[in-house]
Amino acid sequence: MQIKLLMIGDSGVGKTCLLLRYANDSFSPTFITTIGIDFKIKNVEIDGKTIKLQIWDTAGQERFRTITTSYFRGAQGILLVYDVTDRQSFNSIHNWVSQLNSNADPNISRVLIGNKCDVPESERVVSVEEGKELAAQFGIENFFECSAKQDLNVTAAFTKVAHHVMNRVGTSANKPAPVTTGGGGGIELNENNNGGKKCC
Repeated sequence: MQIKLLMIGDSGVGKTCLLLRYANDSFSPTFITTIGIDFKIKNVEIDGKTIKLQIWDTAGQERFRTITTSYFRGAQGILLVYDVTDRQSFNSIHNWVSQLNSNADPNISRVLIGNKCDVPESERVVSVEEGKELAAQFGIENFFECSAKQDLNVTAAFTKVAHHVMNRVGTSANKPAPVTTGGGGGIELNENNNGGKKCC
């Protein structure tokens, strides 16, 4: 069984760090900004079944949202990510949900993630309660605060959305998720940040 998951959210919220923590159990304090589309494969066992997760990491920059749009097609689960230290990234979830509603299956499985929850309370600008309220506002059943740096709730978030997909689509997920790139693989367009940028 193969499931296609898509990570969306503003640039710098830590989507790539979350993916690397989950797929490779690795973390780097600096990151290379994803400016295209990349994906990783992770085989997991859920409810006694071996599942191949194809997890797509998208660019959050405004100018690449047209690229992102085409990748909604065929996605069975979405991870919406914001940064608890960045109010704008939290507010942007409204825009991402709008994109999601316009381009994805209306029944797609969704999870909301507030990343970087390991920061000192003085650096936090979005509360846990606000995250829960936002999830409820959009009818998202599952909300997690995560830290890629300290590996908090990362596996739980990915597992929850994958489990939800399994329950929703059942045996129809046996069909391989479509790879929509023209070259037949992940587009890895990376841009080094000068001096690096703190990820999560």
